Amino acid sequence: MKKLAGKVALVSGAGRGIGREIALKLASEGARLVINDLDAELLEKLVSDIQRLGSDAVVCPGSVTAEDFGMRFVKTAVDAFDGLDIIINNAGYTWDNVIQKMDDEQWYAMLDVHMTAPYRILKAAQPFIKNYHTLEMEGGEQVYRKVVNVSSISGLGGNAGQLAYSAAKAGVVGMTKTLCKEWGRYNVNVNAVAFGFIETRLTSPASESPTINIAGKEIRVGVSDQMTSLLKTLIPLQRTGTAKEAADAVYLFCIPESNYISGQTLVVGGGLEI
Repeated sequence: MKKLAGKVALVSGAGRGIGREIALKLASEGARLVINDLDAELLEKLVSDIQRLGSDAVVCPGSVTAEDFGMRFVKTAVDAFDGLDIIINNAGYTWDNVIQKMDDEQWYAMLDVHMTAPYRILKAAQPFIKNYHTLEMEGGEQVYRKVVNVSSISGLGGNAGQLAYSAAKAGVVGMTKTLCKEWGRYNVNVNAVAFGFIETRLTSPASESPTINIAGKEIRVGVSDQMTSLLKTLIPLQRTGTAKEAADAVYLFCIPESNYISGQTLVVGGGLEI
């Protein structure tokens, strides 16, 4: 029996990178998926890959920052699979600047995608989770549900040039700890993962001038070669992490073995001290 057989999981930002690997990992263990991304074509490709693993998936494309997205995301799961067991708040990106060069657009963009979007998704999920839990208790069942919020070591220790991103990711930790206390009565484990240097578009070499397109705006991302070399010397494992390894860490918080772990933030950084 697969560990997540019959479970219904929502994964935001699932089109590529860590989100894609999370979706594939959960599907490989039997979960049915509701997947989101800005790029609908990437989602269709992911659906095919999930089906090849013997599982099922439906798509919910669009920006997680849209005001109605949270309810639309949750309703897609309830309508398609009549269930809601795992919520992975993964969608996000970096838009870096030092405080004197940052404008309000950058500040609010980071808060909206990393904090407001998860808040809306979780708020929309609450009445359904409460109702499912009530029915299960009445039937003598004990079912645990899982929320995994994605933070960053920047949110735990700060990072020069990432004021808004670091503040938002620190807020994710506070949200996680609070929701753990609010939803414990529903048998929901609420945890976070704080990623270190994981190989994604966001950590591509800055010398290659990588950009991402968010709502028609080209945003420069990437890490300087000098910073990459420095980080590798500080990481005890002496290497960067892969998207698959990041997804494996999220998976740990989704399986029954984590049923008595809640309110925690797991640093996924190869031993990097914060």
